[in-house]
Formats: sequence, structure tokens, C-alpha cells
Amino acid sequence: MSTTTGSPADARLRALFEGRRLTPTQRRIAHCMVRRAAEMPYLSSVEVAELAGVSQPSVTRFAVALGFDGYPALRRRLREMVPAPADPSQGGERAETNSYQRAVEAEIDNLRRLADALADPEPVREAGRLLAASRPLPVLGLRAAAAQAHGFAYFAAKVHPDVRLLTEGGSMLHDRIDGARRAGAGGLLCFALPRHPKETVEALAHAQQEGLTVVTVADSAFAPVARVSDLLIPAAVGTGLAFDTACAPMLLGRVLLEAMCDGLPEAQARLEEFDVRAASRGLFAE
Repeated sequence: MSTTTGSPADARLRALFEGRRLTPTQRRIAHCMVRRAAEMPYLSSVEVAELAGVSQPSVTRFAVALGFDGYPALRRRLREMVPAPADPSQGGERAETNSYQRAVEAEIDNLRRLADALADPEPVREAGRLLAASRPLPVLGLRAAAAQAHGFAYFAAKVHPDVRLLTEGGSMLHDRIDGARRAGAGGLLCFALPRHPKETVEALAHAQQEGLTVVTVADSAFAPVARVSDLLIPAAVGTGLAFDTACAPMLLGRVLLEAMCDGLPEAQARLEEFDVRAASRGLFAE
């Protein structure tokens, strides 16, 4: 599996975790730390455990698995790696904001991290080439990720000759993946967001077994789908509201569309053809 990098702090955290043989619980802690990198150096092991949904001893064992004497030593290392938050008196974040504003500001930060990751465009270009070449192109997204998959598939169908949207699980999901493979598909695009359905992981494992190259947009390089993805490009979700927000994954989907269009010489002609048909049918209010 290959992944893109995020902000410098995210990249340093991932470098700390990568190459380690982590248990699923420890991967969950690592995932939480990357998602909330700015907070981690200032949280106790109990607070980290609550955020990650694990026990406090699991956080201690995680620190030891990384080669530290315990969590305090890991936290000291994190403070060296992650910059301190901006001081509001020095022109940083506004001192007084409400919870709605903070949720929006957190999403803006997610978009900035995505922009930093796209400083190296090659992973997205590689994904675009894979998606453009797959005929048909299955696009998978279950539960919370269904909206992202649907949005991508809607626009992709305007330029790609055969897009197959997969947003329903159940016993037919593997059959539909098999059908796409028999029809000639070489790749599959997956959107995977928390909480990650087991069906998504199982479907991607099946797709790989059938010979499909799996490109995944996920909330973190440590998401459960990472081990069943050939190319994973992370885009963080916002966690400041009752339900996660997914502006960065949505925008990354549009970026992938752009990269896919670059690999489809007929894309512009298809768009122009659609505009002509839409005008003749009076589809849109002027």
C-alpha cells in the first residue's frame, strides 16, 4: 500500500508509527493521534484513551510498542515533533469562538493539510491514470461514505464511459464487484469514512483477490481499509460536531476527477456533448 503525506506534523507522526507491528487497538490509537495531532502533546494517557475509544493501559502498551519507557516519554517526544498551538494574542486563532465556528475552522485546517499533501501531485496523478484506464470503473462507498461515492460517480459518468456506483452492502456487493471485473475493470475507487463498516474492508479484500487495483480515499493512512488498499490518499474528517464533516474527502474526490479527466482524451468532447443535449432538453433553469 502507498499513501500520500499530510502536514509536516502529520508526516512526522506517521514516520514514528510506520514500520511497527501494531495491533488493531494500537492502530486505532495511532489513527487518533494523526487526526488530532495538534492536541496530542498536551493530553494525558487517560484523555488519549477516551478519544481513541480504548483503555488507558492500551495507551501505555502502545507507547512501549513504539520503543518508549511509557506514555510520558512518548508525550515528551510528541512535544518535540508537533508545533505548539498559536497564541491568540500574537495574531493566531481568535480567543473567543463558539463551537460552530470552531468546527468550521477545524475543517479549514483539514483543507490546508490536504493542500500541503498535494504539493506532491504524483499519487493523485497515478490514481487518475488508474481510474481512467478502468473500463468499467466501480466506485464504492458504504454508509457515511455513500454520499462521497455518489458525488464522484455522478460527475465521473459525464466523462467516463462506464461508471458503476456501489453504495449498498449485502450479499450482492461481491457479485457486483465480480461483474465489474468480468466486464474488464482493472481498478476500483473506494471512499471510506468513519465509522468504517466491516463490509467495506471485506469488499476491498475481495476486489484485490479478484485482481482489481484498489484506490482509496480515507480519513487517515491508519484507517482499517489501509491494509486492503493499493493506493490510499488520506483526507481528514472534522470531528467537532455530533456527526463528522467531510469537506476534505469531498474536495479530494473532485481533485481525483480532474486527474482522471487528464487521462481521458475524450473527456472534453463528452462534456461538450452533454452540454448540447442538456440545452436541447431544457434540463437547467437559466
